[in-house]
Amino acid sequence: MPFVSPEVFAKERIGAIQEYSLLAGRAMGNIFSRPRYWADVYTQMDSIGVGSMPIVVLTGFFTGCVLALQSATSLQEFGAVNMTGSLVALSMVKELGPVLTGLMVSGRNASGMASELGSMKVTEQIDAMRALGTDPVRKLVTPRVIATIFMLFFLTIVSDAVGIAGGALVSISMLGLNFNSYFHSSYRSLVYGDVVQGLTKPLFSGFIIATVGCYFGLNTKGGTQGVGRATTQAVVFSSVFIIIMDFIVSRVMIGIFGR
Repeated sequence: MPFVSPEVFAKERIGAIQEYSLLAGRAMGNIFSRPRYWADVYTQMDSIGVGSMPIVVLTGFFTGCVLALQSATSLQEFGAVNMTGSLVALSMVKELGPVLTGLMVSGRNASGMASELGSMKVTEQIDAMRALGTDPVRKLVTPRVIATIFMLFFLTIVSDAVGIAGGALVSISMLGLNFNSYFHSSYRSLVYGDVVQGLTKPLFSGFIIATVGCYFGLNTKGGTQGVGRATTQAVVFSSVFIIIMDFIVSRVMIGIFGR
């Protein structure tokens, strides 16, 4: 890796932030103007939503199972095993469901977007698209942003549901809890603010995944090696941004709803 002075390094980082901000702003602005490429949006919804469903279901289900086991072990010391459903529901809906779903979708789709757009970039397909009068951001980025935000919202709901179901399976079959008691505890523990907090996070995560993946894809340099580098950077940066966003949204929601 060539050595660069701190001044050059700082200028490169500021330039990258500026380019990313402009790309994200243009992608969002295109949603409210014509033309709109709805066929591309539906194709991306199928790829992102249906394609990610198996890993989201498996991750959510076994996370709920582990949560129930770990929670019950700690709660037994205080004679409060019947609160297992409450802990599983709160953990899944407020935190683990949105974050784990975002990270799973990021690993699968941010890398896919970066590699797909990066391949188009190094083979000059994007330059050809621009020469024919088609805006690459409107055609390639905006449909991915819409599809990722929309599908991640519903994938998070699925993850929450199967996580609570996984916790129920462990609680009933291994801990001997009553079915009605588990779900009654889960239902009573959730309030309006918890659900709003859990469903706000995937909106930001979807935006981060799509814009970061497309940014690194459209800025790919250096042939096939550059495509591999862009893919790795897309996954790393989108995952880190999702964790940072999770902290910020949680802090804001606690300030609004008090929990």
